Amino acid sequence: MKPAEINKKWEVLQQYIAEDFDNEKPDIKVMLFLIGVQELGQGPRKFSKRQKEELMHIATCRLFSMMGFYELEGLDQDGWPHWKRVKVIPNYTLLEQEMTIKSLIIAYFEELGVI
Repeated sequence: MKPAEINKKWEVLQQYIAEDFDNEKPDIKVMLFLIGVQELGQGPRKFSKRQKEELMHIATCRLFSMMGFYELEGLDQDGWPHWKRVKVIPNYTLLEQEMTIKSLIIAYFEELGVI
């Protein structure tokens, strides 16, 4: 996808998610948190700061697995997914990082049929 198309779809996705959050458009971190909660599969609940960071890591691994950089190893005794890196992620510029993450988030929500 081209940056303009990514940004257009990103706006649509943000607006869709914002409807559940008092019309506040979520940023990338919020989207990663939501994906992490979805991937954990234990429903919404209170999470510690550390758990929130782990949820964002889970989301990042899940997204980059779509490009073949991570594989799911399995779940731990508490049901939390663990991933292993199987390929080195290229050194993206900040803009490339942002566009890559946004496009992967869009693809994730498209897979779920949300957008």
